[in-house]
Amino acid sequence: MAALAGANLIYGLGMIESGMNFDFGQLIMDDEFVRMIKHTVGGIPVNDETLSVDITKGVGPFSDFLSHENTYKYMRSQSQPKLINRVVRQRWEAAGKTDLHQRALAEAVNILENHKPAPLPEGVPEKLRKIVETAEAELGL
Repeated sequence: MAALAGANLIYGLGMIESGMNFDFGQLIMDDEFVRMIKHTVGGIPVNDETLSVDITKGVGPFSDFLSHENTYKYMRSQSQPKLINRVVRQRWEAAGKTDLHQRALAEAVNILENHKPAPLPEGVPEKLRKIVETAEAELGL
């Protein structure tokens, strides 16, 4: 399978209704999808090490391979979505039965209320201001 048929741009995150509206929940969901796509497009190594061939032989049939440290090592290297719910129905129901968009909106609110961006390096705000002023002057604004 070609990696997204050669596509190298993912566009329109958060946009709905052909880009006429924006939805913060959709933005958070799209971010999750993009991270999963990037993980997959980056390639999933398949070799004796990642397949744990020797360890599987060593553990043998009818033994506990799932709790082996190697299983945990490679399990964690797989896509780790934050919002997509992979729990069993009973746990999902006990946690409030939220759908993906509800969880995404809650995450958007959390980000808007709590995110503290790193400050721009010294001199960058002035350079940005100069770019804006130059552009405004060229446009006659």
